[in-house]
Amino acid sequence: MKKINISQVDALFSNGSYPIEFLFCYRDAFDTDKMRQDLRGLSSSFWPLFGEFGDGTIFFNGYREEDYFAEETVDQEIDIPGMRENGFESYSRFRSPELKKLFFLKAIRFKNGLVLIPKMSHLAGDGYSYFFFLTALASLSRPSPIPLKSSLMKSLFKPHHRRTILREFSFRGVDLGPPPHADRFVLESETIPRKDVQSVIREVASSGSLRISTNDILSALAIKRLVGRRSEGWGEKVGLTIPIDVRRHIRAYGPRFFGNGILLHTLQFNKAHLEHSPSRDIAFEIRRSMPTLSKNTYTDYLTGLERILSEGRLDEFKPFDPGSGCLVTNLSRLPVDKLDFGTGRPELILPLTVERNSAGILADRDNFVLRLVY
Repeated sequence: MKKINISQVDALFSNGSYPIEFLFCYRDAFDTDKMRQDLRGLSSSFWPLFGEFGDGTIFFNGYREEDYFAEETVDQEIDIPGMRENGFESYSRFRSPELKKLFFLKAIRFKNGLVLIPKMSHLAGDGYSYFFFLTALASLSRPSPIPLKSSLMKSLFKPHHRRTILREFSFRGVDLGPPPHADRFVLESETIPRKDVQSVIREVASSGSLRISTNDILSALAIKRLVGRRSEGWGEKVGLTIPIDVRRHIRAYGPRFFGNGILLHTLQFNKAHLEHSPSRDIAFEIRRSMPTLSKNTYTDYLTGLERILSEGRLDEFKPFDPGSGCLVTNLSRLPVDKLDFGTGRPELILPLTVERNSAGILADRDNFVLRLVY
């Protein structure tokens, strides 16, 4: 049996909160037999993904396909344009039940295409880890004339799992209680032309002011929209939480780290300020608040999470508080071209994770798309 302690950031999701789940629709279906073989093959190197959680550790006792994969055939056609327009209906129709393990992949074969729905516990890893694994799976599954391709790909995509390399950590004996559950919510999308965002960035740069990023602008737009949708439901202060991937800054993690390599950065705004200030001003404040990332600053962040636990403030030990703040996640750089299982890239990618008072930043060639949940 393989076993590993979870990290301080993993522990934020130890109650099963905020699983990562996307729908990938392929216009040209492919044979899933090779993919199923490669799932089994990757279970040895990505073993925490195929493990279970108990008393502060992830442990792996072996791979049984029925625990991680299911396929069904539906005698109907899938309406891709309709799914793209009606996010709530797609969420209701395709979202998977609660995970029994830390990962499950469902394939649905339609008359005119194939849908894949991989669902991963956030305890197992973050969004980077989710797409790292799916990229490896797609690379192995694609037909190739290269001899020994499987061995080469497994070597190229071999992850590491040193989750507590910066600070030792024990989460034994802690129970965070059940995860939040959004029974009633509104899901809507707003299209933001890329050229409009780029125009703002150029104007700011030419003025000699502090430079702002695409993420700064879109995060500002997202929190203003979320606060504006239900202004009466907020208090005087509104938090904004932005997940920051630290792999480029922490050498001990690096691009092959499979786990939660993120810092959840939170800043506070006055609600009235959000409502009456232009989005550019809010973007400046977001940029100025961004932390300097290094081994030392990230270790301080991990120490702060431990302090919350040691002081028994379990009500504060969570990714963010949807009752007093918003979460904005940038998904605009999804590796779409790398999710080709042999018949081309997916025609539609749809996030199925729903978090009240959250926004996902998606993108296509010409536009950004704010996916708002409130």
